[in-house]
Amino acid sequence: MRVAVNVLTLNNGSSSLKFGLYRASGGEPKALMSGEAEAGKLRATGEAGAALPQITLEGEGADSVVGAIAKLIADARLPAPQAIGHRIVHGGPNLLQHCRIDDHVMRELEAARAFSPLHAPAALALIGMAQAAFPGLPQVACLDTVFHAGLPDVARTLPIAREFAADGVHRYGFHGLSCESIVRQLGDALPARLVIAHLGSGASVTAVRDGRSTDTSMGLTPSGGVIMGTRSGDLDPGVLIYLLRERGYDAARLEALIDHRSGLLGISGLSADMRALNAAAPTNAHARLATRMFCLSVAKAIAGMIVALDGVDTLVFTGGIGEHDAAVRAAIGAHLRWLGIILDERHNRSAQTSIEGAVSRCRVLVLPSQEDEQIARHTANLIDLEPRTADARSASR
Repeated sequence: MRVAVNVLTLNNGSSSLKFGLYRASGGEPKALMSGEAEAGKLRATGEAGAALPQITLEGEGADSVVGAIAKLIADARLPAPQAIGHRIVHGGPNLLQHCRIDDHVMRELEAARAFSPLHAPAALALIGMAQAAFPGLPQVACLDTVFHAGLPDVARTLPIAREFAADGVHRYGFHGLSCESIVRQLGDALPARLVIAHLGSGASVTAVRDGRSTDTSMGLTPSGGVIMGTRSGDLDPGVLIYLLRERGYDAARLEALIDHRSGLLGISGLSADMRALNAAAPTNAHARLATRMFCLSVAKAIAGMIVALDGVDTLVFTGGIGEHDAAVRAAIGAHLRWLGIILDERHNRSAQTSIEGAVSRCRVLVLPSQEDEQIARHTANLIDLEPRTADARSASR
């Protein structure tokens, strides 16, 4: 019988850091604590859902956050973690499985910085600080790119000169841990043709056939695909050439524009937060335009994934916006009515799990993104095994 392990999960996203402490033994992890660090505050709840004392972070960066989490665990008299699992957005071309972190894995993650400048530096810093705060504990890299590692060539290949493919320039796909969690939640009800719309500060749409990713909206980096909070999503490459040639932009300025000043924030000039835009929309035309463009962008991506699947059996909304914003779901659904995807207005407003109308041609579900549970599960499974270099080095396809 597998021994249960106390796993600390660290999920570093584009706008906040989520964390949790789980008792995991390969089955359903049991949450002992879960929380989020955002805007200089660390908030968490215990096993029974009771709020733990809020902590004001004394400094900025991973060292302050990890130290505060360690203090929170000790003060709440929770079990000390025995392993740490990290969400890693981009594994690069050679890390194709979730794996224990060793020197080889760290070198691969360092090399993958070029593909994920928005997420990689913070994730690598977090690993280092976790190693310092919890010396000697095994640490595991849970990679968003793993779920998409088997993309067919027709989706994986980018339409540029073939010579760049040897450098790892191809479609990777992201939000893989979220997609894994949706597939797991569906269980025996998993359909043959599934579309997952993960909508949050980062957003992507994925086509899943028989439990495997077959196409996805994000590409080489998490900056592509649909419109996001501060990221542009897909953009005419001629815009970038224009900015380079005519406006004197360099790579750093382009990166700042595409990843930090575009998307909902760029369109509205107001906020990257959909809640703020919804509140401002009645009197602010730019806020209305941003929300309309976001919803149309997502609907177009969903329709494209339905084409890739030759139809759809189930559409799932997940992520912060996907789970909690009924107005956005309704607007996206309105664009898809011609496909026979019909939402039940009352069910959608009341945030029920199943929100399709009686005459809808497919199921439409709202399910939570359980990335942290997936991290805990993978971490427990990997540290239960003897370390094997093959876990991290399966580079062949």
